[in-house]
Amino acid sequence: GSHDSFSYWVDEKSPVGPDQATAIKRLARISLVRKIMKKWSVTQNLTFKEQLEGGIRYFDLRVSSKPGEIGQEIYFIHGLFGIKVWDGLKEMNSFLEQHPKEVIFLDFNHFYAMDDSHHHFLINRIRSAFESKLCCVECVEYVTLLYMWEKKHQVLIFYHHPLYQEYPFLWPGNKMPAPWANTTNVHKLLQFLETTLGERSRYGTFHVSQAILTPQVKTIARHLIRGLKNTLVHRNLPMILNWVKAQKPGVMGVNIITSDFVELVDFAATVIALNDLLLEEDEPAT
Repeated sequence: GSHDSFSYWVDEKSPVGPDQATAIKRLARISLVRKIMKKWSVTQNLTFKEQLEGGIRYFDLRVSSKPGEIGQEIYFIHGLFGIKVWDGLKEMNSFLEQHPKEVIFLDFNHFYAMDDSHHHFLINRIRSAFESKLCCVECVEYVTLLYMWEKKHQVLIFYHHPLYQEYPFLWPGNKMPAPWANTTNVHKLLQFLETTLGERSRYGTFHVSQAILTPQVKTIARHLIRGLKNTLVHRNLPMILNWVKAQKPGVMGVNIITSDFVELVDFAATVIALNDLLLEEDEPAT
């Protein structure tokens, strides 16, 4: 998985989003401030298509309307606005059309400046983009690749808003818990990942291990121009990757792991390779 998967498109020329404090919105009238915001808001260098081609299958999504804009269009957002959600969904669908055995998880977990009519607009966009590829809510343990292939389903949508109850193809957010360490310290992060894996629900849900470091206000103030990648990510990715390599998948093991700048190391390939451990378990002893 990728963290803030859409942030490749965050645009410094766009307005500041409703996810930001009023003081930031005022400051962001200065174009230099928006340039700096972009350095700290972008967590991915790849488009959806490039992430999919690189092996990413779980997408972490934050969305918003544009206050003051006529209509109900919904955009990706992380500090600044990105592209329309519809354009991102179409890009993903075109990959799925070409790869009918691939399955993706779309986790809509933050909504800003959206009333019910915006939600219905977005949900209808999701339905129009994927149609019969959408997998309706089912017991998590039943949803194997074989199950998906037989039904020709390719997309699971997790929707962290009560309106999920009105649509059979929206999975509740609580089926995709993603505990967040909220730290700049890689040792604390790894300890948190271990602890939350130990507390993981044994049945009935997926589980996201967010292998990400989060800048605090003072981090940004100290390293204003360097940005997220140069301040926190480059330096700590090798340790994070070593933690990933040491994991085991399966019940009480890792399930989905997300990272920033997924292309900087062999992140996706390393996570995917963990599945080989499950195959080894299945082989009869000789």
